[in-house]
Amino acid sequence: MTDKVYIGFGSNLGIRELKFEEALHELNRAHGIAIKTYSRLYETDPVDLSDDGPKFLNAVIELETSLSPRELMESLKAVEIKLGKSPRHRSDQSRHIDLDLLLYGDLVIREDNLNIPHPRMHKRGFVLVPLAEIAPETVHPVSKLTIRELAAFIAPEELGTIRALGAESNRQ
Repeated sequence: MTDKVYIGFGSNLGIRELKFEEALHELNRAHGIAIKTYSRLYETDPVDLSDDGPKFLNAVIELETSLSPRELMESLKAVEIKLGKSPRHRSDQSRHIDLDLLLYGDLVIREDNLNIPHPRMHKRGFVLVPLAEIAPETVHPVSKLTIRELAAFIAPEELGTIRALGAESNRQ
């Protein structure tokens, strides 16, 4: 295991906490992946949904991997499908599970179906708040700002819609 990676988790359908636990279990079982830590769960308002779905649970998972970025994306998609996400799912719909590759070391990749860092992560409080909990000094490879600095740009009204569940992160 060599590269440090951050994965965003989201779920707004079904038993959301259970989906997070199932995702952790499946990622731990996957070849070439080792979970290092993860944030608390945060309940957040939906962003850019066309179906007026319920609130999301979001978290960020730190892992180490020996997989290439593309291999890791394939593993994440396989976990999503195993846990109930349709391969034809649209990003503007509610979902049982969503696993987004946020950061992969300091790589910057812009290819078909593979964008690292995640192209919208720096604008999303539901990503930056849990990421800042576990990796505040990690530097975004494009902006060159730390996650803590990026989180400071999130509007107070958006931050007010992000509610932490549980007392602390699961840092190991």
